[in-house]
Amino acid sequence: LLLDTYRTFGCDSGQPTFRYSLLDGVKDGFLINPVVVDARTDITTKLLSEQGYAVMAPVGEDGQQEQSFVSKDFEKKFFSKATNELFCQTFIKNGLRDPVTGEFGKGLVFAVSQNHAAKLTQLLNELADVLWPGKYQSDFAVQVTSSVPAAQQYTINFTNNNLLGSANFNAQYKTSKARVCVTVGMMTTGYDCPDILNLALMRPVYSPSDFVQIKGRGTRKHNFLEQLFDDELKPLINESEKVRFKFFDFFANCEYFEEKFDYDEVLKLPARSSEGEGQGGDPPPPIGGLYEHTGTDAIFHVAEQQIGYEGMKIDRMFFEKFEDQVKADPMLQQQVENEQWEQAIDYVTSQLFDKPNEYFNLEKLRRAAGVDRRLSLKEILQKIFGLIPYFKSKDELLEDEFQEFLLANQSKLAEDQGIAVLAMKYFFKAYATDAALRAIIDDKRFGELNVNPAFGVGDLRAVPPEWREGIPEYVKDYVPLNQFM
Repeated sequence: LLLDTYRTFGCDSGQPTFRYSLLDGVKDGFLINPVVVDARTDITTKLLSEQGYAVMAPVGEDGQQEQSFVSKDFEKKFFSKATNELFCQTFIKNGLRDPVTGEFGKGLVFAVSQNHAAKLTQLLNELADVLWPGKYQSDFAVQVTSSVPAAQQYTINFTNNNLLGSANFNAQYKTSKARVCVTVGMMTTGYDCPDILNLALMRPVYSPSDFVQIKGRGTRKHNFLEQLFDDELKPLINESEKVRFKFFDFFANCEYFEEKFDYDEVLKLPARSSEGEGQGGDPPPPIGGLYEHTGTDAIFHVAEQQIGYEGMKIDRMFFEKFEDQVKADPMLQQQVENEQWEQAIDYVTSQLFDKPNEYFNLEKLRRAAGVDRRLSLKEILQKIFGLIPYFKSKDELLEDEFQEFLLANQSKLAEDQGIAVLAMKYFFKAYATDAALRAIIDDKRFGELNVNPAFGVGDLRAVPPEWREGIPEYVKDYVPLNQFM
């Protein structure tokens, strides 16, 4: 489950390597974009400011002097229980709920250090005991860091939905009793748990690869009915498919990587050291004075934003890095110029893919391109070398395929079928993109169209009788369906 980072995200060189493609419907694409919750307290707002959070801190035995703390000092030099409490309250109050039972959706919380993780775990369990008395008995949140003996097994159990028990709200619904894992670095790299609905960065992040890995924990699709064994309840679940997840950002990390991070500079830096807090250890003792805020804190700002199809700036950098490398290769330039596409594809696959430091591959490039369909490597090379102006969307390709269908069958189309073209187009697109509909049509299970939300009996009747079989035959013979997956 804990896969090597370079095999999953190619983060060895410290480069952003992953794109979150917004789905144009659940069946389109592979991943899900987050709803970012930018939440800042009075204290974190000051920690994030240029001036920092200024206090009179003790120096020596009797002295005091003004000292400023910034975001990277949080839980290292600067401590505030009230701020941690607000983090946890905001997370539980605004987190997505499980669509089957309505309990808090499974989540991951990323802390500064193991000590910080322990604090947050305790706070989350205390809140859960208040909100759901007797339901969790301090099993709501679990610390998963290297200091916990069974931490590795905890990660596996959380994925398998049996961490500290299962089916806590419904005996027929197998979902983990523990709802939140609080970690530092153990569950960032390639950890696979597709039913995650809530992520929280309760720490600042400065490495783009760390940020991308953490954000990626929520992007997997999931059908929650897979864990429900009550057939009578299944039809009553309105949103069984995972179509969103929330990404709680308490230290303006999204803003940092969108507006402030120097991507040009990072490309010149050596790979990050593997030492330190990214591996789950506590930070080294701070230099200078410590300060513990014992007063209150309050929410200063909370805003939600659905990340659109274009993604974040950090999501777009991976494709640009590959583009620069391809353009600089004289062998590829020659092959593309001579339209030697098979040789060019073989060359990229053997010479550029899965190599240190970037670990490019076709799947990552597809995601980085942000297109709602499967791109071929040929298309990617055509775009890089300016032979096509942009990647056509799925619908644009479908329009092209339908126009070719009309041209190929121009002599067969009756003069009075002009009004039926729209119905034929809808059938053509639906059949080409929906595997379930193809199975219904091919097997002649037309009764199932009465309950099909995407293409019903009325839609089929609107298609001229001769084309109810003609369109499927044409699609199977002439339309490459892989490009629409």
